[in-house]
Amino acid sequence: MNSRVVFLDRDGVINKYPGDKRYVTSLRKFRFLPGVKKAIAKLKDSGFKVFVASNQAGVGRGIYSQRTLQAITRRMLSDVEKAGGKIDKVYYCTHRKDAACSCRKPKPGLLKTAAKEFGFNLKQAYFIGDTIRDVLCARAAGCKSILVFSGKEKLSNRKYWEEKPDFTFKNLSGAAKFLARKSVD
Repeated sequence: MNSRVVFLDRDGVINKYPGDKRYVTSLRKFRFLPGVKKAIAKLKDSGFKVFVASNQAGVGRGIYSQRTLQAITRRMLSDVEKAGGKIDKVYYCTHRKDAACSCRKPKPGLLKTAAKEFGFNLKQAYFIGDTIRDVLCARAAGCKSILVFSGKEKLSNRKYWEEKPDFTFKNLSGAAKFLARKSVD
């Protein structure tokens, strides 16, 4: 398979961050961040396979249903495709924090599952997220990490970060422009 692979966290990278300890619980509450659909189209046009890897513990906690999550995902995929982009597959961990699963970020289970399923090397992949947990997940999987400041994390917190990202950008658009220009390593 083509070795250009990027993982995107969902909340705070693709759609508006709902706030700490809050969830996107309905289609109405899922709102794309500005420029995201174009950024995903740019990644696709640059030859990237695009995957979403996101913790969605609200399902495991009973705050919203698997059916609602599927409806939000269908809408997200459809809207991205209408804008000329493509998300190749979405991976969610719906377990609660206390479930001790291998797929809840910062554990790398979701990324490893995608690599196995699609046959690519995680060392050549990028993970774009809005939290240090995403950076830790990238490290655990062997990916390069990109932290964006369109969601939870703020640059002003950098002295507290337990792990430094490989790259930082204001948002997905900045990260996509960078990756589109970068040659395959």
